[in-house]
Amino acid sequence: MQWADISDIAIELCDAHPEVDPLTVNFVDLRQWIIALPDFEGDPSHCGEKLLEAIQGAWIDERD
Repeated sequence: MQWADISDIAIELCDAHPEVDPLTVNFVDLRQWIIALPDFEGDPSHCGEKLLEAIQGAWIDERD
C-alpha cells in the first residue's frame, strides 16, 4: 500500500485497531500506525495533514 490507497489503509486500520475511535487518534499516532501496517510501503516523508485527514475520514466511514 501507498499513501494514495486511502480506502485500503482505512480497512487495515479498522482491522488493526478495532477498539479505537478514529476521532480520538492524533495525527502523530495515526501516521505511525499507518507506517507500521504490514503491507504499507509508502515513503514516510510523503505524508501531510490533508492526507491524514482523508485517511481518518475513510476510517470513520469504514467503522460505520
